Amino acid sequence: QVQLVESGGDSVQPGGSLRLSCAVSGNTYTMAWFRQAPGKEREGVAAIQRDTTSYADGVKGRFTISKDNAKNTLYLQMNSLKPEDTAMYYCAASAFPRPIATIKSSNFYYWGQGTQVTVSS
Repeated sequence: QVQLVESGGDSVQPGGSLRLSCAVSGNTYTMAWFRQAPGKEREGVAAIQRDTTSYADGVKGRFTISKDNAKNTLYLQMNSLKPEDTAMYYCAASAFPRPIATIKSSNFYYWGQGTQVTVSS
């Protein structure tokens, strides 16, 4: 059984930075970050599978996904934050390889409870 617990969400001003963390228990192979803003569909933000990463077009060059296997923790470093980045951010995992060129929620079975990120002046 896999359990995921996110942390690190906060309110920041535009242009600021945040680092989200996801504590992982259990075996995972592919992991990702998703976000969902009020009234919008959940969207894939970034994914990682071994040393391969992928990003949604809107966050490329600003967000970085990484995983510290020694600490069993997934991270999302978010820089140059914009108001449109405001959303609930979710950590997701699969115990098996999944395609990550397009980050689809249907490819991930395990989900965390979410952490809120608000970008506002």
